[in-house]
Amino acid sequence: MIKKAVIPAAGYGTRNLPITKVIPKEMFPINGKPAIHYIVEEAAASGIEELLIIVSRSKNSIIDYFDDSPELEAILESKNKQHLLQNAQIPKVHIQFVRQPRANGLGDAISLAKRFVGNDSFAVLLPDDIILGKEKAGILELIDLYKQYKGNVIALKEVNEDELKNYGVINGEEMEESLYLLKDIIEKPESSPPSNLAVIGRYILSPSIFKYLEQVIPGAGGEYQLTDAIKLMLQQDNCFGKVINGQRYDIGKMDEYLQLINRFGSV
Repeated sequence: MIKKAVIPAAGYGTRNLPITKVIPKEMFPINGKPAIHYIVEEAAASGIEELLIIVSRSKNSIIDYFDDSPELEAILESKNKQHLLQNAQIPKVHIQFVRQPRANGLGDAISLAKRFVGNDSFAVLLPDDIILGKEKAGILELIDLYKQYKGNVIALKEVNEDELKNYGVINGEEMEESLYLLKDIIEKPESSPPSNLAVIGRYILSPSIFKYLEQVIPGAGGEYQLTDAIKLMLQQDNCFGKVINGQRYDIGKMDEYLQLINRFGSV
């Protein structure tokens, strides 16, 4: 079973400047709760019991949000307003934090989780991506496939050709509808992408990924890319890709963030 998950939240949020100079993207409000709250809820709903959130020194508000606030709780209780916090109840998972000294890429961030992960396979949930599942939480789709195939699993989405240069893109053999066995993976291909299947922010990885992360050199954007470690891993280990059923919203894109807010407003 997958009981541990990592949430990398140390990036600069450059796509959302200038507001991310003072408010982490992960704290953008959605229906009264910050985006990262929904990620933690998704993990908890999928059976995750331990979470490691990777932050930077400018992301203390994330740590504060998940901390207890006894003074506020006491004030609200004295005024019979404790119901105001009910919408923001933190799921019952054990949360730890670690700081990434420099934003050197997703691969570098994940490498900081080695001690936390130990010998266990684990989930990765990127807080940029809010996935509203039709039947299951986004990461639960991958967990179910991990149980079946006992291999690494990554989430995929079909993307228009002109947008593929912004993603990791796979070359895979279709095993059944929406499920692929990866043959190759390329980070942000400038030309001739191997497919229209892009990697989005959900992964199930075995602890062997750390061995490959140690071999990675800076790639696209001068950063240590998780995609490059997965590419090395394919030489030895199977990795499956699943086009997820849920609706994915990238809150780094203002139009999708507004669509997400409107979706909650219409419920």
